[in-house]
Amino acid sequence: MPALCRDCLKEFDAPRRCPGCGSPRVVRHPELFALAIAHMDCDAFYASVEKRDDPSLEGKPVIIGGGRRGVVSTACYIARIRGVRSAMPMFKALKLCPEAVVVRPRFDAYVEASRAIRAMMDELTPVVEPLSLDEAFMDLTGTERLHGAPPAVMLARLTRRMKTELGLTGSIGLSHNKFLAKVASDLDKPRGFSVIGAAETADFLRDRPVRLIWGVGEAAQAALDKAGIRTFADLLRWDREDLAARFGSMGDRLWHLARGQDRRRVSANAPMKSVSNETTFGEDTSDPDILDGHLWRMAEKVSDRAKAKGLAGRVVTLKLKRSDFSLITRRVSLRDATQLADTIYRTARGLFDQVGDAGPYRLLGCGISDLRSADEADLSGDLLDPGATRRGAAERATDRIRDRFGPDAILKGRALR
Repeated sequence: MPALCRDCLKEFDAPRRCPGCGSPRVVRHPELFALAIAHMDCDAFYASVEKRDDPSLEGKPVIIGGGRRGVVSTACYIARIRGVRSAMPMFKALKLCPEAVVVRPRFDAYVEASRAIRAMMDELTPVVEPLSLDEAFMDLTGTERLHGAPPAVMLARLTRRMKTELGLTGSIGLSHNKFLAKVASDLDKPRGFSVIGAAETADFLRDRPVRLIWGVGEAAQAALDKAGIRTFADLLRWDREDLAARFGSMGDRLWHLARGQDRRRVSANAPMKSVSNETTFGEDTSDPDILDGHLWRMAEKVSDRAKAKGLAGRVVTLKLKRSDFSLITRRVSLRDATQLADTIYRTARGLFDQVGDAGPYRLLGCGISDLRSADEADLSGDLLDPGATRRGAAERATDRIRDRFGPDAILKGRALR
């Protein structure tokens, strides 16, 4: 049985402990040195960065997020043992773990750490597909000749470097496609290294729940439950045509994933899907002036990010969360893609007006999707709003002034609400 010590990187056969250094941190698998598609997921990334930078937090339950009315961004494993989970309302998290230390996010620190990890991954392969600051797919096909070692060895070396040079840990999933690599990376966290080979795929999946599939949320799970689909074995009983008829394009994807098939390539240039911004209020509010001011500031942030990346969006989305945590989402497709704050704001404001008096709200957000190049933005103007072209020109002029004199050189009155 091919085996690898994750501490000293010695390759050997069969023993459960490393014959070189005696470490029990050994990964063994028949296809260990034949697989090349990997998913690396940092362990409780934000919390780990905070603990690294503040040694006084070591051994304590740490929650990253806003105040008591915010939500949990992430939590360390000590807090997770107590039931704390990402996206949980903060007041619930503190009921479960009252002794937790709540730390406000420091995104600059997380971005810096993420860039350092990305640089290490780029040394292994040019084919790295980031999913977020703390996780990415890698395709190491053909890199053995370059590095003089199979992908599994280089991945173990990566996590060892992350620990020794950055003080951070990650878990590796190694398989023959992206779906299974991501599943594998969750099997043995933290500091895990799990392998799912081609020969074992069918047996591995058969009795596991379909919620393993990335992207199957509560709504999709409810629809699958209604159809009697809870495990991959349940999926295997469905014909491909019947799944497609019932679930559309998702049904066809489910048919393939039930058989462990995923033809998606790891893409180093995976496009952004959306640009958005949201905020959780300190107190629930229905005040129209407060909500309008926040909506304008969010539209400006979305616009600034889109302009910085040379993108425009054809779909504008509004997101609202009530005090009981129920969610309202509205979206509309524009005739032309836009990156203008004025257009994003006016469209989102129209969606807000359609919702009516459904508050008070604890969260407000807006964004754009169906992204394309900025060259396709705001081409034809709005025949129903003759002032749109003039306001767009004024916004572009404002951008040039801010570029030269700073972001606070010009402020709109509604931004002060």
